[in-house]
Amino acid sequence: KNDARIKFQKMPRNASPSRLRNRCAITGRPKGFYRKFGLGRSKLREQAMKGNIPGLHKASW
Repeated sequence: KNDARIKFQKMPRNASPSRLRNRCAITGRPKGFYRKFGLGRSKLREQAMKGNIPGLHKASW
């Protein structure tokens, strides 16, 4: 138990999982992130409209 605590304390502060944030691969925007695509909502829409994401298309009914 003590060894694990010491090992954890030696890790860099920014390596902590609670500090990591999912970000858009293109813009780096942290909010509106779609994990499945790795993109923010605005870039996801833009790429979908261009047809760059296979299987994704605008819904119409």
